[in-house]
Amino acid sequence: MTSPTDPDLRRLPIKLDSTSNGEFAPVALDAAARHARALARGAVDAAARRTGQDRRRYLVSLLGAAATLSALDRAFAAAGKRGGGYMLPAEAPFELAAAQAALAGDEFIFDVQLHHVNPQGAWRKNAGPNAFKGMPNSDCGKPDHVECFSSGALLKDVFLDSDTAMGVLSHVPGGADTNPLDFEAAGATREAARALDGTERLLLHGRCMPTLPGELDGMDAQAARHKLAAFKTYTQFGPRDGDSGFFLDDERHGTPFIERARKLGVRNIAVHKGLAFGPRGYEFSTARDIGPAAKRHPDMGFLVYHAGFDTGVKEGPYDPRAEAGVDVLIRSVIEAGHPRNVYAELGSTWRFVMRDPDQAAHLMGKLLKTFGEDHILWGTDSIWYGSPQDQIQAFRAFDIRPEFQQKYGYPAITPAIKRKIFGLNAARVYGLKPDEMRKKLVKDPVQKRKAEYANDPQPSFATYGPRTRSEFLAFRRIQGELP
Repeated sequence: MTSPTDPDLRRLPIKLDSTSNGEFAPVALDAAARHARALARGAVDAAARRTGQDRRRYLVSLLGAAATLSALDRAFAAAGKRGGGYMLPAEAPFELAAAQAALAGDEFIFDVQLHHVNPQGAWRKNAGPNAFKGMPNSDCGKPDHVECFSSGALLKDVFLDSDTAMGVLSHVPGGADTNPLDFEAAGATREAARALDGTERLLLHGRCMPTLPGELDGMDAQAARHKLAAFKTYTQFGPRDGDSGFFLDDERHGTPFIERARKLGVRNIAVHKGLAFGPRGYEFSTARDIGPAAKRHPDMGFLVYHAGFDTGVKEGPYDPRAEAGVDVLIRSVIEAGHPRNVYAELGSTWRFVMRDPDQAAHLMGKLLKTFGEDHILWGTDSIWYGSPQDQIQAFRAFDIRPEFQQKYGYPAITPAIKRKIFGLNAARVYGLKPDEMRKKLVKDPVQKRKAEYANDPQPSFATYGPRTRSEFLAFRRIQGELP
C-alpha cells in the first residue's frame, strides 16, 4: 500500500530525528540512536512480513508502533542505556491485543503546548516569500507552502492522528508584527474549533513580551477579546538594541507583568524556560527566578514550559551546582521552600529525551521527586514535530527501570501517574472537569469525523520543524531574531 503522505514508506511511527521546534539548534542523533532507528526499520519490515501485511498497513496499526518501540528498547539496552525503557510484551509487534494493552490507553490527554502558523499574518511582510521554504513539510502540496503549517494541519495532526482530547494554543517568541502565530489568528483558530464541535477543544493563551514597548497595555485588549487560560511569555526575549531579557522576579518587567495578569483575572503564567535561543540573553532562559516569583505570588500558577531543559546539558542525577538545565529549576523551587504553585511542562523536552532512555529516566525521576505526580503537565510543542501520537505512545510504554529507582530514589511511572501527567493535572490547573468534557467530546462532530477517518487513516509520520542548522537559521530570521 502506497501513501501520498509517505511515498517512500521509510518513515517510522515513532520518530527519532534531529528536529527542533525552532527555539534551539537541531542536535544530531548519537550513534546509539542512529543504530536504534536502523534496527527499528528492519524490525518493522520483518514483522510486517511475519503478519502477512504490506509495510504501510502494518505501520499505521498499533503493531507498527509496538515493533518500533520494542526495537528501540533492544538497541538502547545493547548500547548500555538501561536507566529507562519502553516496556512492551514480546508479542506486541505481532498480536494486536498485546499492542493495544501497551499502547492504546484511554487517558484524558490534554496537550498544553500547541502551535501553528498564520499564513496571512503581518509577519509575512517582513519574512518575504521564502519563509518556511525548505522546511521538512513545506512540500505538502498546498499552493501556498506556509499553509502546510496552518491551523488545518494542526487540527488533523492533533485531533485526528493522535489521542489528544484537548489542547492549549500557545505562542512563539516575537512582537506583534514578527510572530508567525499572532493573537488574532490564534483566537480565530480557537473559535473555528469551537464552532466545529460545540465544545472547547482548544484553550487560548494570551501573549506578552514585557521588554517590548506597549506589551503590558496589550494584555488588556487580549483579555477583553477572548477568555484566556494563561499569559505566555519568554523571559529571554528582548529587542536587539535594548533589554536582552528579564526575570520574573525583577521589578522592572517581571513583577508588573505578573500583576497585570492578576488584575485581568488571568491566574496562570506560562513561561518559557530552557531551550536557549543562543548566547544572547542566555542567562534569562535559566529557571533561577521561578521559585522566588512563585513564592512572592502564591495566588498565581507558574507553568514552566520545557521544565527548564537545555539541549546543551545532559540530564543526570540532580546536581545542585548546575548552571543550566532542569536542575536549575529544581534548585530554585527547593530554595524557595517548594511552593505548590509551580508546574513543570514537558513540551519538546520529552520528545528530545525519547532518544536517550537514561536521560529520560533522570529527567522524569527528578521531576517526580521534586514536584510530585500532581505538578507535571503534558505538552508536545506540536505542530513542529508533526502529530504528537508517537510522543504519547512512547510515554505510555516508558518506565524507569528498577536499578535507577533503587539507586536514585526515583518512583516507577505507574499508569495512574501517567494519567495525571497526560491531562488530569492540567485539567485541574485550567479549571476543567475531565469527566464532563469526555461526555461532550464523545458525541461531537470531531469525534464522528475521527471515527470515519479511522477507516482509512493517513498519518504522515513527518516532522515539520528545522532539522539542520541552515533550516534553523532561516526559521529564526523570519521571527526577526537574526538579521
